Amino acid sequence: MSFLKVEGLSKSFGGLKAVYDVGFDVEQGEILGFIGPNGSGKTTTLNLLTGFLKPDSGVIMFNGQNLVGLQRNQVCRKGVARTFQIVKPFLEFTALKNVMVGRVYGQEPARNLKVAAEESREILEVVGLFDKAEILAKDLTLMERKRMELARALAARPQLLLLDELMAGLNHAEAEDAMQLIRQIKDDLNLTILMVEHIVKAIVGLSDRILVLNMGEKIAEGPPQEIIHNPEVIDVYLGKPHA
Repeated sequence: MSFLKVEGLSKSFGGLKAVYDVGFDVEQGEILGFIGPNGSGKTTTLNLLTGFLKPDSGVIMFNGQNLVGLQRNQVCRKGVARTFQIVKPFLEFTALKNVMVGRVYGQEPARNLKVAAEESREILEVVGLFDKAEILAKDLTLMERKRMELARALAARPQLLLLDELMAGLNHAEAEDAMQLIRQIKDDLNLTILMVEHIVKAIVGLSDRILVLNMGEKIAEGPPQEIIHNPEVIDVYLGKPHA
């Protein structure tokens, strides 16, 4: 049985089919990358998987349990956590308190606030923010906020981590650092990861397989090198090569 199995996932907004009959499997310990043009349904798919949206139809089996119909906090407690395309910290909280939210409300919540703080400091160290623990979120750089949001997701102790454009807005060096961090936490914490990313180098460099969406439908799925040479993918997403 697959660690995550999605079948016939569909969601419409009015007459717009945002996601239509999408299906895929993910094995434990795998990184599955999602790519596609803007508006292709990538973030909507993540929202459906995590209970932020309710699908019109489809099945989402995670660890043998159907997640469809569960509230987002219930999905989180099943072992699924995510980051957001637009970072959404509690701006007036310190980095530490932002991460503590994950330890208090995620899977296997901490017994008390003292334990939550201790464990959250450990997670901040994992993402390279230990020395920023007492800094307000509003005073962190974009890269630091993204690392803090990743830490908050990790604090929920997920088995499945969903990353929605974690590298958006980062410069080349910061994106390289983010790639290294994702590899590290995936191996150290034995995570399964679904990641949406527009930086092709990052998706190709990190993913075991890549799934391509266009206009809400899956048009291709396979190993990275196969996907980046797929004529249909080149046409709709990567751009036609110049003569």
